[in-house]
Amino acid sequence: MTLTHIPGDQRHHWWNEWLDSQQSFPATGNYDLAANAHGLLMVHNEDTVFPGEGFDSHEHRNMEILTWVLEGTLEHTDSEGHSGLIRPGLIQRMSAGTGIRHTERNASSLTSREKLRVVQMWIPPDADGRMPSYDELDVRDELAAGELVCVASGMPGGNGVRIGNRYAALHVARLQPEQSITVPDAPFGHVFVADGSVVFEDIGDLAQGDAVRLTGTGGHRVTASTASEIMIWEMHAEFA
Repeated sequence: MTLTHIPGDQRHHWWNEWLDSQQSFPATGNYDLAANAHGLLMVHNEDTVFPGEGFDSHEHRNMEILTWVLEGTLEHTDSEGHSGLIRPGLIQRMSAGTGIRHTERNASSLTSREKLRVVQMWIPPDADGRMPSYDELDVRDELAAGELVCVASGMPGGNGVRIGNRYAALHVARLQPEQSITVPDAPFGHVFVADGSVVFEDIGDLAQGDAVRLTGTGGHRVTASTASEIMIWEMHAEFA
């Protein structure tokens, strides 16, 4: 049973002329994603993309990819014919399956100067070789209640968009000062402060960008010090 605090400034940092990527698990370059995973979570990047820029067409296979926009608008297109604009409060799930190509760009023009800040997360499916699929869901109304909302899940009875792993769920909360939520009890957990600042029971103050990795525990209270957005992965298996 462990709690590990990862300060935001200790994340792997990668950047170029249009992308600033803060990576909870090193993902850019020659890294072993499976070896660095926590539970099922292999990639957890907070990316800032400059206006009019983004990722050109590239391929993924056998991966569940979840995208959550914090600021700005993401423009998505893929080889299965899906396209759309992803804004804050809308969870996007792309199941790569046997193979899918997609592009991701900051939908804002170069003259607008509106940045895109987005969290992208990867977990493996619980079975390879499925057909590619895509889904998105607007959860803004649910988040307005100041409670922990399941935005994506493959677990039996789970809410949100369906993901292709029955051992994982992603929860999000938007909290006002003094509001609290409880971390789900699970073999593996990952709590990320996407915005604001909070107090994590048994650890203390967490700032934007900080994370806590939990193993074999849960039930801890997280209380907002300022208006905050919290993202929590609940995982009942690990990558094997």
